This record gives sequence, structure tokens and C-alpha cells, in this order.
Amino acid sequence: MNIRSALFPGTLLLPTLLAAQTNYATRTGEISFFSSTPMEDITAVNRQVASVFAPATGAIEFSALIKAFAFEKAMMQEHFNENYMESNTFPKAIFKGKVHAAQGDDLAKAGEHAVTVAGDLTIHGITKQVTVQGVFSTSADGTLKARSEFQVKPEDYGIKVPGVVRNKIAEIISVKVQLAYKPL
Repeated sequence: MNIRSALFPGTLLLPTLLAAQTNYATRTGEISFFSSTPMEDITAVNRQVASVFAPATGAIEFSALIKAFAFEKAMMQEHFNENYMESNTFPKAIFKGKVHAAQGDDLAKAGEHAVTVAGDLTIHGITKQVTVQGVFSTSADGTLKARSEFQVKPEDYGIKVPGVVRNKIAEIISVKVQLAYKPL
């Protein structure tokens, strides 16, 4: 057996091994939230969310600057940053966790995959364990997208809402996450 024939099987496996080790990232992910009460609806969007995903381990992280949330009304944005989120003191929301696909489901295969994402969500300096449902979409060209929708109680993260505006801010906020990853 010469060296060429000994190395040939290894070269066939190399693309598979490299593909399995591909990690993904984005700096343009989107997180939005919606608060609805009979008095007022409030929506904010942040399109500067950074995230990394390592399919080999399922590890996923994202980070969102609080000041990057944009509101329809400037006054809402000011109150959000100064009075509620205290974004100078707590500048980021961070999630670190793992993606769990259904047993036997391969996220590398083209199609939509239901997943469970579990980990630690830190908002306003308080970290809580969360588990949410989501969807990973893999296209035939290897593009990877992730989305999830879940609910957050501001009081669970030490966010105090003054009584004077309590009826304008929902006790439970709906949060949507959308990420379009590119291979690193």
C-alpha cells in the first residue's frame, strides 16, 4: 500500500468532518417585543443582535444591546432605557444555552426543525433559566435561520414599573427572536 492509497479515504472524509465543525454567526439578528394593554400597545425592535451557534455541540449564545431597541415614540424609548431597563447600568441582554432537536433529527438536513432551547437568560442583571420552543430552518444551500417566540415577565428580572403607568405596560411581554446565520 502506497501513501497515496492510504491517504485517499481520509481525503473523502475531510469535507464531511469540516462541515460537521462549521459554526454559524450573525450580527444582524432581530429581537422584538410587544406589550399590549387596554390602555396602550408598545412595540420595540432591535436589529443589531449578535449570535453564535455551534451545531456540533448545540451551544448557542446571543447578546443584545438594550439601547438598540427602537420604539415608535422617542419618549417611550427614553423611559425604557432610563426608568425601566437602566441601560447605562445593565447595557445588554444575554442568552447562553443549548439547542436540542428532536431525537434523530439532523439540523444539517434541509427543512424546518422543531427545537427546544434551554439556558440562562440575563436581563437587567438578573439571570433565570428558561426553556423555549423554536424552529431552525436549513436550506439546501446550507443557510441556517432560527426563530422563537416566548414570554417574559418584567418583574422576574427586577424591572420595576411605577404604579402611575402600570396599566400601560403588560405584566407579560411577548418576545420574538429571528436569526439568519452565516457560516464562520
